[in-house]
Amino acid sequence: MLARRLTTLLTAGGMALVVFAFAAIVMLAEGLETTLVDSGSFANAIVIRKSSTSEVQSGVSRGEAAIIETQPEVALDAAGRPLVAKEVVVLINLRKRGSESTSNVTIRGTSPASAALRPEVRLLEGRAPRPGSDEIMVGTGIARRFRNAGVNETISFARSDWRVVGVFDAGNTSFSSEIWGDADRFMQAFRRQAYSSVILRMRDPEGLAALAERIASDPRLACEVKREVVYYREQSELTAKFLRILGTALTLIFSVGAVVGAMITMYAAVANRTAEIGTLRAMGFQRRAILTAFLLESLLLGGTGGGAGVALASLLQTVTVSTTNFQTFAELAFRFRLSPAIVGEGMLFALLMGLAGGLLPAVRAARMNIVAALREA
Repeated sequence: MLARRLTTLLTAGGMALVVFAFAAIVMLAEGLETTLVDSGSFANAIVIRKSSTSEVQSGVSRGEAAIIETQPEVALDAAGRPLVAKEVVVLINLRKRGSESTSNVTIRGTSPASAALRPEVRLLEGRAPRPGSDEIMVGTGIARRFRNAGVNETISFARSDWRVVGVFDAGNTSFSSEIWGDADRFMQAFRRQAYSSVILRMRDPEGLAALAERIASDPRLACEVKREVVYYREQSELTAKFLRILGTALTLIFSVGAVVGAMITMYAAVANRTAEIGTLRAMGFQRRAILTAFLLESLLLGGTGGGAGVALASLLQTVTVSTTNFQTFAELAFRFRLSPAIVGEGMLFALLMGLAGGLLPAVRAARMNIVAALREA
């Protein structure tokens, strides 16, 4: 490999690019899943309308919400009030900064308990909106990417002008890509008669099954309850599955070229070492020893390319991207995420490419006739 530095570099570089492309797309899917799952809490439950796939499609009436907050499984705050947030979720269309393109953005009408149920939300600038007012606060992802989303700026939607009074950070969660305001004021502005969901803190996180059974059997309620982390995991399934399928398809296409490159390199290695192969065979080395030597060289070539590809992909973890969540059709900002499983998959794929590229040349070297090989010396 060192004797043929340029050929080795080009072959390993081709494999590295294939592994980089594979890892980057899988990291996208992993980052999306992590962002949405981290948005939920194991101790929280979410109640939405039966058969609804997201809060945007759901509707929970005021009467149903009142019944839900009186359930015995609901935890209480220090003042003895139920830790329940009745929320409204709507999509609006906003223009991005620096371009004429638009994207759907999630508007979330919150209740006083919403902040207590989501302790990861921190106010970075300004203040929280006053209840009943035309004031909003925006997540860091919204403030960074959309027009008029800075503090003291105004965003127009639902036939009203809404003043941005604060910017909040929700860490690595989907809430950083939302706009928050008062739920009752949003219901009035969007002419809605029902909440989208009811979020509650469980007195005992293990008591979800009892709560779900009671809600399902109550004829007054047309709702279903899910653990919040389960709900958000389901929100990521469609988009994450699409990204993984896309990554696998592209990788298989690109890998054909990488395998052909490895095969050419290994065939050249066999051709350049014909005399050496003949000498080894004459000294008593078995065919399997020759086969193993060339396969190990090919695997080393693949491992080198795989390591370089994974190393390049790891640099993407500092990059924030946005995409449309196919479940809610709202834009979601998240980061690439490199997990040990992705590193393992990338390295395994690189080794398989090396093995596929080196197998036929290795078999040719092992089956070479001793006399013919020595004559070419």
